[in-house]
Amino acid sequence: MSTDAPAVPVAPVLEERGARGVVELIFRVRELGLLVALALLVGGTYLAEPRYLSAQNLRDIGLNVALVALLAVGQTVVVISRNIDLSMGSVLGFTAFATGSLFADHPGIAIPLVIAISVAIGAGFGAINGALVSFGRVPSLVVTLGTLYIIRGADFAWASGRQINAADMPDKFLELGSNSIAGIPVLTLIAFAVMLVAGFYLRSYRSGRELYAIGSNPDAAVLAGIRVGRRVFGAFVISGALAGLAGALYAARFGTIDAAAGTGQELAVVSAVVVGGVAIFGGSGTVYGAALGALLLACISSSLAVLRVNGFWEQAIIGALLLAAITIDRLLALRVTHLLQRRSARRAG
Repeated sequence: MSTDAPAVPVAPVLEERGARGVVELIFRVRELGLLVALALLVGGTYLAEPRYLSAQNLRDIGLNVALVALLAVGQTVVVISRNIDLSMGSVLGFTAFATGSLFADHPGIAIPLVIAISVAIGAGFGAINGALVSFGRVPSLVVTLGTLYIIRGADFAWASGRQINAADMPDKFLELGSNSIAGIPVLTLIAFAVMLVAGFYLRSYRSGRELYAIGSNPDAAVLAGIRVGRRVFGAFVISGALAGLAGALYAARFGTIDAAAGTGQELAVVSAVVVGGVAIFGGSGTVYGAALGALLLACISSSLAVLRVNGFWEQAIIGALLLAAITIDRLLALRVTHLLQRRSARRAG
């Protein structure tokens, strides 16, 4: 890097740091709010039905939230860059069927190899999405909506009505979806580990922080010398790879796989991400908030089932939470912009 670059004015830097501090504080408060809402939900349901906190129900919640949280981590990386990946459910279904087919058609194949192949397939689909968005300049909504149907269609054509059963897969692999460590499902621990790694990457690595800059202001990111195309491409590859991993774990979790596996999963993932405080307009949010959003939605679903409430209300509640989250995102963005304008006016005066 050249050493004779012009000095950066101090005031704009302070303004940027101040704005970042305001945004980080706001989203920490939002994540705290999610924890409070979660505590109230769990506490209220327990008072109405003590069975809600039984060991088996908690284990079921942990298993149900694991795959959604894993996908939500990948979706967060994409949404932060002001994009979206609607193909995750189809990638999960395709890689789940690929996982089962590998075990069924090649008995004795190594389990780590099969999981690695599923991750690679998912990353390949992510690379296709990323290339079309980054280098083809096609909106991510259009690209991933198209690949959602293309990948699902390819899955149905490949399956041709075939179904993979648990008997076709090794017991050691299926144990990933059923075993626990210290009472915590292995799938939940895997999702938690992935969340920690992704959170560390986004916060501590330059390429991760640049995704926030791209989402906040793509034009300014280009002027700042950030390789926007490469970073967005990488975000989609990460999203695809995690969807591939989720596909392999889906096979271990359910044992029975057909071409419809993972249908509609992308909607649950987007809901978890938005409810978790990741701004749909890009530039802010964390994987921790997305995981909390997934946990909150899983607990809502479990609470309604335990209380024998009509399933319609689950959809209504999730829809209301989505609208509330998007409204809050917009209001916070306007508030931060207003604060910056006031600071700029004071400095200019």
